[in-house]
Amino acid sequence: MKIVAVILAAGQGTRMRSDLPKVLHPLAGRPLIRYAVDAATAVTGEKPVVVIGHGAEAVQQTIGEDAHFVVQAQQLGTAHAVRSAEALLAGKADLVLVFYADMPLLTVETLQQLIEIQHKNAGAFTMLTVVLPDSHGFGRVLRNPAGSVQAIVEEAQATPEQLAVKELNVGAYCFRGEWLWDALRKIQVSPKGEYYLTDAVALAVQSGSMVQAAPLADADEAIGINTRVHLAEVEEIMRRRTNMRWMLAGVTMINPAQTYIEADVTLGKDTVLWPNTYLRGKTVIGENCQVGPNTVIENSAIGSHCTITASFLEGALVEDHVDIGPLARLRKGAHLAERAHMGNFGEIKNSYLGPGAKMGHFSYIGDAQIGAEVNIGAGTITCNYDGKKKHKTEIGAHAFIGSDTMLVAPIHIGENAKTGAGSVVTHDVPDGEVVVGVPARLLQKKKEEDEGT
Repeated sequence: MKIVAVILAAGQGTRMRSDLPKVLHPLAGRPLIRYAVDAATAVTGEKPVVVIGHGAEAVQQTIGEDAHFVVQAQQLGTAHAVRSAEALLAGKADLVLVFYADMPLLTVETLQQLIEIQHKNAGAFTMLTVVLPDSHGFGRVLRNPAGSVQAIVEEAQATPEQLAVKELNVGAYCFRGEWLWDALRKIQVSPKGEYYLTDAVALAVQSGSMVQAAPLADADEAIGINTRVHLAEVEEIMRRRTNMRWMLAGVTMINPAQTYIEADVTLGKDTVLWPNTYLRGKTVIGENCQVGPNTVIENSAIGSHCTITASFLEGALVEDHVDIGPLARLRKGAHLAERAHMGNFGEIKNSYLGPGAKMGHFSYIGDAQIGAEVNIGAGTITCNYDGKKKHKTEIGAHAFIGSDTMLVAPIHIGENAKTGAGSVVTHDVPDGEVVVGVPARLLQKKKEEDEGT
């Protein structure tokens, strides 16, 4: 049996008060629509059809090849939106799953349950419902004594008796494909000039076809995002879900309410996250790490047994047993090898620190290749930019760079070489040599000059 999802994403989302299409607003590090597309693909095994309208080009670029797209040029209601997909799906899908792109809390398990109920239902379709004390403006679901849905009544048209009904329409449906397309053509235009998908209930009842309802076990899944207040509400719920999942997988959070983990992050067991830690993008953290407090890690890979305190990492690669911070910054392209140490108030950009290298504090390393067991003294700067181009610094293994050394790139410091404190090094230093001064000169040469005077 072939099942295809239709995701409704054409609306303007005016209540967001934004130039950005509603379905592209970020939620836990992903655009809102990505949750719908991923859930639909997981539950059906097929690319969904996304109905786009407002901001169509931007939405299509965001999703790319992960969906098929149809454009609803005029937003004439939900039934009109679904009908836009008819040319792609008519006669090609046994069941058609329909839901909104602004409901990111809907789980794969819930959508699977909806499909399974409809698979057993000989009638036209099955719909998700939710029981809430506050209607939130949702339509009331009216059932007959046998439990079959008889009507959906919108709040504005409901009688006092109907308003007392607490079962509400969520807006997610699973239709029999052979029934859906013919029914959509029969839906009449509303007084507002729109065609409503909820009118499909009346059509099914009139034809004697059963409409089933599947109540949600978790009412949070019914939350749709129409304002930034809703966006913040859903973000909080999603954060709780994410943190719970990682804690159950073996990650410790000292204060989960102050720990922020985006959807694409991966964590290893026995890692401890301290408060005010923000893990963003496609960050990967290994096992037995200590991260935070007050740390931001974005699109970075961290090995195991690392300690990162009050620091900011972006696009960095950190191997095992590395110690960073407090108050360190790793920019894009920073790579710290195993057992490297980076102390407070340091910055690394597009550079490699070899195994066991130590960069204590108050230093900037940019566009550099640094060998194993190198010691970089406080206040060391790689002067990598000449006003027009960036240049590379190379430091060999076991070199010792004295405090406040300026390394004017392009430059090569040999293995076991040393620079004196406060040196301004403008020329390459051979292996094992020592340079001092401004500009830096070989220490042995300086001694010879002094003896000759």
